[in-house]
Amino acid sequence: MRNAVSTAARAVVKIGSSSLTTPQGVIDGDRVDALVDVLAARRLGGQQVILVSSGAIAAGLGPLGLSARPRDLATQQAAASVGQGLLVARYTSSFARYGLRVGQVLLTADDMMRRSHHHNAQRTLSRLLDLGIVPVVNENDTVATDEIRFGDNDRLAALVAHLVHADALILLSDVDALYDGDPRRPGAVRLAEVRGPEDLAAVELGKAGGRVGTGGMITKVEAARIATGAGVPVVLTAAAQAAAALAGGEVGTYFHPGGRHPGTRLLWLAHATTGRGRLVLDDGAVEAVVARRMSLLPAGVTQVEGEFAAGDPVDLCGPSGHVIARGLVNFDAVEIPALLGRSTRELAVERGQEYERELIHRDDIVILVPNWS
Repeated sequence: MRNAVSTAARAVVKIGSSSLTTPQGVIDGDRVDALVDVLAARRLGGQQVILVSSGAIAAGLGPLGLSARPRDLATQQAAASVGQGLLVARYTSSFARYGLRVGQVLLTADDMMRRSHHHNAQRTLSRLLDLGIVPVVNENDTVATDEIRFGDNDRLAALVAHLVHADALILLSDVDALYDGDPRRPGAVRLAEVRGPEDLAAVELGKAGGRVGTGGMITKVEAARIATGAGVPVVLTAAAQAAAALAGGEVGTYFHPGGRHPGTRLLWLAHATTGRGRLVLDDGAVEAVVARRMSLLPAGVTQVEGEFAAGDPVDLCGPSGHVIARGLVNFDAVEIPALLGRSTRELAVERGQEYERELIHRDDIVILVPNWS
């Protein structure tokens, strides 16, 4: 059952802040070395490994004299600025024990939804792997704002796994598996495998977040859903079980892959962005966009909400207000009201040829509710 993991030519491994740092916000060198021992063995054995590592903000707490993860964005960014360098330096020295080099790759969701940026990230990661480098990926916390954050590195890891066409995703945590309830309570049962949503129906996932991290079991299950939906098998287990997980051992929880392989950029658009505004569609436009996978034209939009610029992600809603899709809009919010209900041909005659185009091209739309009616 787990042969897909043990034989994976390319694997993404994600580790959380709590598995790398002390409660005081100091990088635990022994934990880093233990993880690197495992990853280096796989890399030297011929497997390509991409490490998605949290810990930048946590590693910056101690040097900044902070006792807990700050809540305000500016201080989080400052902590990340200090901690990211410390984190990568530690990985660099640890991998150097095996003659391996690392390359730092910092991403924001905004990078991934822009077509040119998305291809740049994909090309960079592929080239690093071709050169024998171990990419160390993290969210670019020093510049990411609330609107362009992934929110947690579990989701980032799932999207990176799809971006690089990985054969497996390993989510390492301070919990050894997914349980049907709080594992600290007597009677909690480990789920050895998850084949679909029905296996999660009775699972209590609890709250997201911890003292130094942003994730939790909720984000890990969501990451597993994203990855398996893109055809990538997932193992969720404790950091101490990393070697066994990569070897295909019966540890943690195994999430079976399924579903189709969506376009990478649309996967990022669906899961790594939030709409910066809303366009309300009439029934005809909903039918055209969802059922017939057509572009969105001004004639089918009845209302514009929010402030956004051309190229931003916006949510597309049906007449009742339910979000049915998301897309990258071609016009600023202030321009659109004057275009609504009018044909592109009419607009081109009146305003110029640049207006003879769709509000959102079909290649820039991801359907979020495919069975909407």
